[in-house]
Amino acid sequence: MISIRELTHRYAGNTTALQDVDLDIENGMFGLLGPNGAGKTTLMKILVTLLKPTTGRISVDGLDLTKDRKTIRRITGYLPQEFSTFSRLSAWEFLDYIGRLRGIRPKRRRRELVEKALEDVGLYEARDRKAGKLSGGMKRRLGIAQTLLNEPRIMVIDEPTAGLDPEERVRFRNLLTDLSAQEKVILLSTHIVGDISSTCSRIALLKEGRVVFNGPPEDLAAKARGKVWRVNVASPYLDSVKLKYPVISSVPSDDGYQIRLVAERYEEGPAEAVEPNLEDAYVDFMGTDDGQGHGL
Repeated sequence: MISIRELTHRYAGNTTALQDVDLDIENGMFGLLGPNGAGKTTLMKILVTLLKPTTGRISVDGLDLTKDRKTIRRITGYLPQEFSTFSRLSAWEFLDYIGRLRGIRPKRRRRELVEKALEDVGLYEARDRKAGKLSGGMKRRLGIAQTLLNEPRIMVIDEPTAGLDPEERVRFRNLLTDLSAQEKVILLSTHIVGDISSTCSRIALLKEGRVVFNGPPEDLAAKARGKVWRVNVASPYLDSVKLKYPVISSVPSDDGYQIRLVAERYEEGPAEAVEPNLEDAYVDFMGTDDGQGHGL
């Protein structure tokens, strides 16, 4: 359990990255959603003790983040967005090296943990392959494997599927779902809405350093009900519609385009109201200054 109260962080120059953040994060998958610059990475770096908060209180399994930093580090695994390996080491050699750096001894115990981590992420058959020869998805799985070496109770993962193709993205999300069943807290930070909707039972939406939503994904989606429309637009008018309304998708049709958009109302012609999904609600929240939905 992670408890965050009144957390604020300011960088040099008085730039505020987080403002009065309150969150409770329990076992399972918890999604942190927001655009670039919303404060997600700052929050994650604070949770893994790489940054100290300006003000506020954080406890991790009853431990105080400011007083018990070493203990919290031992129970936390972190996969940053920019994860690098040593290209000439095999997957097994890389994990063994990381295990030695973390002081995992004796050698037999370290070997057991390395092999278990490789099995958990589906890389055991590729254990002798050089890290530089792994696909993007396999490298991200190797990144998860290195977080598992210290048998963490908390895993903090930043933008895990960025740059992956659709098949690798699905495989990676399934891996995280399997790991979340092992009585762990897995905090997943992303700006890719599909990663959250497919894996997380609770989410927090960050905008400009503040939490503007905290709860189940379906509750967020419900807030956009009555604001999502399917309309048909003739080709010459497509650009003008995109300038006026947030367009979620546009699909060519026989007489122009079928468009899905978010708005309080659509005044350019006939429109069909459709059931919102998480992406619709995300666009709705991000379209305003107060995070309460917009009225275009």
